[in-house]
Amino acid sequence: MESFDKKKLDAKLSAAFPMTHRWHNRFHLEMPFGLINDPNGLCRYEGEYHVFFQWNPLGCVHKNKCWAHVRTRDFVQYTLPELSLWPDDVHDKDGCYSGCAEEEDGRLRVLYTCNRKEGGRRIPAQRFGTLQADGSIRKDEIILPDHPAGTTGHFRDPFLFSRRGRRYLLLGAQRARDEKGTALVYEETGQGWQELGEIHTRLGDFGYMWECPNLLRFGSYDVLLFCPQGLESRKFDRQNRYQAGYIAGHLSLDSLDMVSHTKFQELDHGFDFYAPQVFESEGRHILIGWMGMPDCDDAYPTREEGWMYSLTMPRELRLRQGHLYSRPVREMKDLRIRDSLRELDLVQTDHLSQPLAEGAEVLLTMELGDASSVTVTLAYGLEKLCFCYDRQRQVMTIDRNGMHRGGRGIRRFKLFADQTLSLQLFVDRSAVEAFFQHGEEAASLLVFPDKHILPELQISADAPLASLSGNIWELDAFRYLGRPV
Repeated sequence: MESFDKKKLDAKLSAAFPMTHRWHNRFHLEMPFGLINDPNGLCRYEGEYHVFFQWNPLGCVHKNKCWAHVRTRDFVQYTLPELSLWPDDVHDKDGCYSGCAEEEDGRLRVLYTCNRKEGGRRIPAQRFGTLQADGSIRKDEIILPDHPAGTTGHFRDPFLFSRRGRRYLLLGAQRARDEKGTALVYEETGQGWQELGEIHTRLGDFGYMWECPNLLRFGSYDVLLFCPQGLESRKFDRQNRYQAGYIAGHLSLDSLDMVSHTKFQELDHGFDFYAPQVFESEGRHILIGWMGMPDCDDAYPTREEGWMYSLTMPRELRLRQGHLYSRPVREMKDLRIRDSLRELDLVQTDHLSQPLAEGAEVLLTMELGDASSVTVTLAYGLEKLCFCYDRQRQVMTIDRNGMHRGGRGIRRFKLFADQTLSLQLFVDRSAVEAFFQHGEEAASLLVFPDKHILPELQISADAPLASLSGNIWELDAFRYLGRPV
């Protein structure tokens, strides 16, 4: 078991800010060294948002999983990241895996999966912990010492939720009889946490493991988020190695039937999105995801520089007719630099070129007119990232083959635009997040330009657009307020 020294690692983190490498993002959470992945323990406590996330401070490999921690009041100013939870006993010696957090009796309590391997056997335990004044998490009671009968050792990622005045627990799992993915529900009782069973859906055979389950409530509707592994790629969806998506319906906690649920829908159509977690605060459902993809480490050249991956910007989710819309939280507007606004207002044009700043937000409304195809390009010199819309087929294509470094490829998904195509882009040094049709669909991806060059926004169409309007802002960087107290 590796040795972790919180004081030394926190000091090393403090000395590494601000991050200056040309691929280090300015308004996406990431680390100056090591590998990060799943966001964990998202919650609001004592007037602050708390964001924990998986971190290996010792290298760019999926080992030594710890939890890092930042706090923010506004999603713009953050405390410097710190080490908060790390493997140091027999239960979690092989990693502190993902989990959740909530306020309980005036304390911030986390619940996570302890990873332990003995003789080739995985022994997952679910354990509570309590945030301490120094930013560390005190490890408390283990509520589930191992996986239940009927499942394999792939049993992890606890998510707490409340219904009918009682607390419940949702876990991702793999059935033993057929090695297929599922989600299990537990209820808190006076005698501990009692297993209720699997959530029943109409999905059938749907991958060999379900990771990172979340259960959300929108009015009378329930939304089950999860990350199925092992789905076959299709022409217009499921094109990444692993997926992150949801079904919406009505969950009966008596029968555990997900009644009248929708088909499985992906949350994000980009190359780099996985393991999202959502928490509810003041009437908002706020999502943060991991900008990365498991088992694809070769697609991320920052490994050569000593760090890997980012988190997405926080997004607010809304449910409309069984479909989740996502938009950046309103606080992201505070990153817009005063007096940087450039307004676009063109008619009967089929091309546009505009230079962008190191960080930029682009908000476009394109009245298509006679155009049947339109392409929005981010050009980094000769390198290009393209968003191409085919109006006749109602297909959006994201083409990363014009980049030289890192992951490449094409992603396609259905998008209905009819007369008007709306696109909102957030362009960081290496992270790009796109929102289509006012958040109906989203895409997150990473690009690694060869040269330290500012991007140029290029728009072209096969016929003049009736109108092209919008705004471009330069965006400021997140501000870090010193070491946590």
